[in-house]
Amino acid sequence: MKLKKGDAVIVISGKDKNKEGVISAVLPKENKVIVSGVNTAKRHTKATKANQKPDIIAKDLPIDASNVMLVVKGKPARVGYKTKADGTKVRVAKKTGDEV
Repeated sequence: MKLKKGDAVIVISGKDKNKEGVISAVLPKENKVIVSGVNTAKRHTKATKANQKPDIIAKDLPIDASNVMLVVKGKPARVGYKTKADGTKVRVAKKTGDEV
């Protein structure tokens, strides 16, 4: 998976199309990511203790990794890999060649 936690992404399809956010979690086995402020659902919580109040919590749900695109310098970019001279592998934006 070419996306990592902390990457800025834009949603390219679905009900939240064109929304931007930061990846808060990556689920590589399911090929999904959780983006803050995107694909949000409200969950009602019940008071389990006498001093606790019931509440409505907005929860970010996973979105498929194919529906988001990495943002580099304010523009969406496809991601590739490049090997440096010292042997380290880095992610690069395919259009501009900039390191991510």
